[in-house]
Amino acid sequence: MKELSKLLGYRSSIKVLDATMRDGGLVNDFYFTDEFVKDLYDANLKAGVDYMEIGYKADKEIFDANKFGKWKFCNEDDINKVFEDKTGVKLAVMADVGRCNYKQDIIEKNNSKIDLVRVATYVNQMPTAIDIIEDSKKKGYEVTCNIMAISTAQENDIKVALEMLCQSPVDVIYIVDSFGSLYPEQIARIAALYTEYGEKYGKKIGMHAHNNQQLAFANTIEAVGDGVDWLDGTYAGMGRGAGNCSMENLMGFLRNPKFNIYPVLQFIEKHILPLKQNGIVWGYDLQYLMTGILNQHPRTAIAFTNDGRKDYTEFYKEVVIQD
Repeated sequence: MKELSKLLGYRSSIKVLDATMRDGGLVNDFYFTDEFVKDLYDANLKAGVDYMEIGYKADKEIFDANKFGKWKFCNEDDINKVFEDKTGVKLAVMADVGRCNYKQDIIEKNNSKIDLVRVATYVNQMPTAIDIIEDSKKKGYEVTCNIMAISTAQENDIKVALEMLCQSPVDVIYIVDSFGSLYPEQIARIAALYTEYGEKYGKKIGMHAHNNQQLAFANTIEAVGDGVDWLDGTYAGMGRGAGNCSMENLMGFLRNPKFNIYPVLQFIEKHILPLKQNGIVWGYDLQYLMTGILNQHPRTAIAFTNDGRKDYTEFYKEVVIQD
């Protein structure tokens, strides 16, 4: 099988995760129709996608349920209703450190259709992140950890975080370019660091990229070449601000015959284009380029977009002064 893999130019260990509903939910407050969700699941199944991230396990004591769609919270009753006929693609949810009540809202795996819990954390939140990881593993889930905003963290702090994670029962550790500020040569160095720990402790490494500088796909390709096995994508790059690595690019790049781009294109035509036509906005634009270059959180660029501003030079002066 190894010889066949080399001949066809693919690595059989690659796993693809669709984050459209979770990262994409940040641009429409998670108001997806049941038809959208069911068709997305079917498209992922036909496309060969391994995991579908359906949203957050957000704490209703922190977030007002009246201001968000149901996939902000991923209640088990809603999941059971929509995914009644769940078959091959595994379901994932994100538990954001400090924004979830994981002990209450993440139930035992044998009572849930969820397969994977994705723990999102900053470096300084690692003790709580590990508690969520341990709690989720005890309940029977696969678990990943997304270390956010590593472009602003000290390398020694990242090493300490990796060591702590590798001592935990986490299955996969994700490289996350939260601000879309990293370049492929930086991803190469970061991937070398992560894979060093991963190989030492038997952990898989993943890649979650943002497209502020139109490098989400390039950075994902770089990560694949550096030995990263878990890859995130979203349909038409739908995601916060500048969006993510687009699933259609990823499907076109991966040579494993299990993957199929056609169902992705069908879904984009039926569901994603109408979202854009109805005014849902995401994707590369100059304001996101600026925050990416400056290694800043895109919140100012998102506000610029929401305000309908086009005075890019004035915005540049604002963020440079802020920086």
